[in-house]
Amino acid sequence: MIRVLVVEDQALVRGAIAALLSLDPSIEVLGEASDGKEALRQLQHITPDVVLTDIEMPHVTGLELAQHLQQGGHQAKVVIMTTFSRAGYIRRAMSYGAKAFVLKEAPSEYLINTIKKVMLGQKIIDPELALSALDDVDPLTDKERKALRYASDGLTTAQIATSLYLSEGTVRNYLSEAISKLNATNRVDAARIAKQKGWL
Repeated sequence: MIRVLVVEDQALVRGAIAALLSLDPSIEVLGEASDGKEALRQLQHITPDVVLTDIEMPHVTGLELAQHLQQGGHQAKVVIMTTFSRAGYIRRAMSYGAKAFVLKEAPSEYLINTIKKVMLGQKIIDPELALSALDDVDPLTDKERKALRYASDGLTTAQIATSLYLSEGTVRNYLSEAISKLNATNRVDAARIAKQKGWL
């Protein structure tokens, strides 16, 4: 039996995916979480074989969740599902130990087969997506990325500093580094470019 935790912020989609997986006799849905933060809470009490997670979610994204699991030495295999085939997402997901990358528009049999193949030790990433990911190098550091993400949400430098427990001067440095690395005109432009590339 393959035990799965489904992490997706849209309740209808999450419920549909969980119901779909439950139809397969070899898969048991252990739990459902609305974002990475809730998933991490649940993972203190359950031990799934596979964490099937969306990327873009509030609080803790799917990529941050994969990073947490990797750093914590968690044994669950991460399968990323998303509507975005952005190269930067794939590259980061792979670097955080994700075993598969599935687009949400893929057929349900493909998702189920992917989970089974991952349990057999395979990595499942569309060859074209994998190639584009290898060609596109993300120049941002984690701190620059976090500062940019807050900036794209409209937070001021002072608010970003408070959220990241940093001084305003440090936040300004991170933002100007990110702007310069992305050849952007300002923080909003930098956030737009980084989002487009899948680096945010």
